[in-house]
Amino acid sequence: MNKDKIWLSSPHMGGNELNYINEAFAENWIAPLGPNVTGFENDIKDYLISGTSGEVEVAALSSGTAALHLALILLGVERGDEVLCQSMTFAASANPITYLGATPVFIDSEADTLNLCPEQLEIAIKDRMSQGKKLKAIIAVHLYGMPYKIDEVRIIADKYGIPVVEDSAESLGSTYKGINCGTFGDFSILSFNGNKIITTSGGGALITKNIDSKKKAIFLATQARDEAPHYQHSEIGYNYRLSNISAGIGRGQMEVLDKRVKGRRDMFQFYVNLFRDIAGVRVFEEPTEDYFSNHWLTIIKVDENETGGVSREDLRNCMDLENIECRPLWKPMHMQPVFKDKPYYGTGIAEEMFKNGLCLPSGSNLLNKDRERIAQTILNCLKK
Repeated sequence: MNKDKIWLSSPHMGGNELNYINEAFAENWIAPLGPNVTGFENDIKDYLISGTSGEVEVAALSSGTAALHLALILLGVERGDEVLCQSMTFAASANPITYLGATPVFIDSEADTLNLCPEQLEIAIKDRMSQGKKLKAIIAVHLYGMPYKIDEVRIIADKYGIPVVEDSAESLGSTYKGINCGTFGDFSILSFNGNKIITTSGGGALITKNIDSKKKAIFLATQARDEAPHYQHSEIGYNYRLSNISAGIGRGQMEVLDKRVKGRRDMFQFYVNLFRDIAGVRVFEEPTEDYFSNHWLTIIKVDENETGGVSREDLRNCMDLENIECRPLWKPMHMQPVFKDKPYYGTGIAEEMFKNGLCLPSGSNLLNKDRERIAQTILNCLKK
């Protein structure tokens, strides 16, 4: 008998999503506007500003990629400019740079959080500026929910006058020094793709510091239609607004966000306990108490010199044979064929983690029987 699939990160519904959707149907709000969109934006805003993070504005969009694209447009990125971007990330962090004809400059990770390396960032800035390049933005990512070195990156960004786009696609529910991720950038973005900690099936959000930036983003996201009784356009626009139906899913998901964070962190703790006495496997944890990760995905590094010859690929293949989904870490952007000729600054940390790192099943909807099957498969593989 085939075993049921254990997914890396699957959607986890809360129960009230259908209520919001049915209400939209009943009131015929089947469009990229409506009360769910406004309500979802307010729900996100209320969540993000809890604590001491200050005011933000939220524009609900069709994807996190759309949010990144609009953030770069609002920062004035144009053809011939350069944007500094974390190399170890999903391609969506880098693709919008090229949409605008700009050049991505990729930066290595540092060892503590596996995010943007402040040292290599400053080296790259100095070198690009010495060549007369126009640096318009820094894209920093909270990889797998782990906050990047926010203070260090901000000091460098302010020193050279370069705005930060905070890619929080994977980090809703994570905090740094008690402040929510998604509020640290000059612009920040969220993703609600089906595999994220909460989902709208597909969707995202742009987080801005003021209402004017939000209004401009929504204007661009709705085909940049001028105020006129007819259809008139003075700028190029995009079809990037989130639908009222998808926003209804999001409203239901926001009601259970804290539970989903707890579920992911419980899975992380399960792996910490599992690997505690196993040589050669490191589970990546928060480097200090300042960091609080939602642990969207739990990641490990496998050293086959200490595991008796069991490699990352051996472990992944063992899991695959048991119908358990695992994946290598993001392949760094500077190693991708499409970006192989772009500038890169680093010492090889991202490459090393791509070679030996593994993302483990981390869904908040995994059951005890799933954890038992995962544990037994891992232990059997390591014994071999």
